[in-house]
Amino acid sequence: MSTVSPSQAHAFARSDRTALGVWWWTVDRWMLGVVAVLIFIGVLMSFAASPAAAARMSLGDPFHFAVRQCVFAVGAAFVLITMSMLDTKGVRRAAFFIWLAAIAVMIALPFIGHNAKGATRWVQFAGFTLQPSEFMKPALIILVAWMFAEGQKGQGVPGVSIAFFLYVISIGLLLIQPDVGQTVLITVAFGAAFWMAGVPLSWVMLLGAMAVAGLSSTYFLFSHVASRVDRFLSPEKADTHQVDRAAEAIQAGGFFGRGPGEGVMKRHVPDLHTDFIYSVGAEEYGLIFSLLLVSLFAFVVIRGLYRAMKLSDPFEQVAAAGLFVLVGQQAIINVAVNLNLIPTKGMTLPFISYGGSSMLAMGLTLGMALALTRRRPGAYTPTEGLAKAGAFA
Repeated sequence: MSTVSPSQAHAFARSDRTALGVWWWTVDRWMLGVVAVLIFIGVLMSFAASPAAAARMSLGDPFHFAVRQCVFAVGAAFVLITMSMLDTKGVRRAAFFIWLAAIAVMIALPFIGHNAKGATRWVQFAGFTLQPSEFMKPALIILVAWMFAEGQKGQGVPGVSIAFFLYVISIGLLLIQPDVGQTVLITVAFGAAFWMAGVPLSWVMLLGAMAVAGLSSTYFLFSHVASRVDRFLSPEKADTHQVDRAAEAIQAGGFFGRGPGEGVMKRHVPDLHTDFIYSVGAEEYGLIFSLLLVSLFAFVVIRGLYRAMKLSDPFEQVAAAGLFVLVGQQAIINVAVNLNLIPTKGMTLPFISYGGSSMLAMGLTLGMALALTRRRPGAYTPTEGLAKAGAFA
């Protein structure tokens, strides 16, 4: 009678040297689990919001958006796992080609793009819309970190100059669309990478001053920015219907919510399934759920930054931290808009809001981050390496 050892019975034994086995024992499984929970919550929220959104748009299928969100969720999970299996060189190569492809599409947007709400940010094909800037963001952070690291080696590579060149091209194309929100998002992440790369503080302060001046100028250059700021500063003089309904939904939820599918205010929020999905969740599941959701994002960002700071390679450290900053920023902006703490901005809540581009791009972003923070010999500082020595046995 044959016997099976515990290691043989385990699907991924530590001795398993297949690509999937090595990935399982080197990836941050806690992070992976929390992201899986966020994706599940996103699908759950899409089923809550889809009927009201479909009715508002006169769609025959009440679960039109929910079904599509399920497809996007599967795609995001596939992208995340695939990207997280790459090595450092693979991440850099993928980022380079993704950035080139996204920039090429963004250049063509004025000619082939789909216009909505006064902006041309999407391309349409086969019934779907794709927003190339969503994929450009994480790729740019990787390339910028790469250039900063190359510049630090002192081998004649003008890394900082190239990084600024890539940044200027990217935000220039964003402002043409126009998309001020994404520009702010990328600028803050770029500034964070700039600072973490060890660039002199005077340069960081100069970049910060330029960013503030540039952001202030958008008030005078773009009418929709001025309109949103004016509505925020003087709500009594403008139409704040959407923000008001979102606030009422959050208040109506109380501590424990009205119950699954029992939300009422979502019928009056135009973008309930995208930018204001947080208010839908708050009404149906209450304050406890809202705080849990914020805590999950906080866990991803704080744990990600902690692991990034422990990395020994400058490129991996700056790139991983920049990606986690990107995710954290986007979550903060979305929640702040829902709580009426900042002017409205069309920014999705990562993994939660409806949208194929957002969902897939977030899978790409955290997939790259997980790839960079995987446990590899020499990847972490000596102290961390001693603690993790058993993982490479």
